[in-house]
Amino acid sequence: MDKPDDLTLSRNVLETVAIASEFCLLAEDSGKVNKDDMARSLGSFIPLLYLRGTLLPDIVPEYPEANERFVAEEQWENIFTLFREKFGQDDRFRYLDSPDTSASETEIGSISECIADIYQDLKDFVLLYKRNQIAARENAIHSVRLLFKEHWGLLLLRLMPVFHEINYNQKTPETEHYSL
Repeated sequence: MDKPDDLTLSRNVLETVAIASEFCLLAEDSGKVNKDDMARSLGSFIPLLYLRGTLLPDIVPEYPEANERFVAEEQWENIFTLFREKFGQDDRFRYLDSPDTSASETEIGSISECIADIYQDLKDFVLLYKRNQIAARENAIHSVRLLFKEHWGLLLLRLMPVFHEINYNQKTPETEHYSL
């Protein structure tokens, strides 16, 4: 039975579940969408997912043993491959891995790896949340919030300028490939 004023059923959580579900469907159906449409969709989803991650309530699960992960390595690999094929030579990008503005070392990132990682965290969240038991919902929210702080939130921040560049500042074929 649900608790009165159950935070696991709050508007912020329900909207996050809906947006995460839509993102997962987009990733799963990426083979049916052309590169430009996918880039536009991701350019919209990425800041929205980041915003939703910041609004998740801090819930401590009463039964942490009810936590589960669902996405198998094969599913992750499938999403990774779909996006690597879709973005081809544009899959790789440069980013600063340190918030220290004096750092000059850049890292190489991969759109497909970032998307597959985000997909895994969000799909696990959605599937556990939809078990529709309070213990499952508490664990889903707790885990995805923790993973947002440590993992997928950072990946979204890396991808945001990449998709801004792809969608709004595309270089012509004669100019050098974009890098951040």
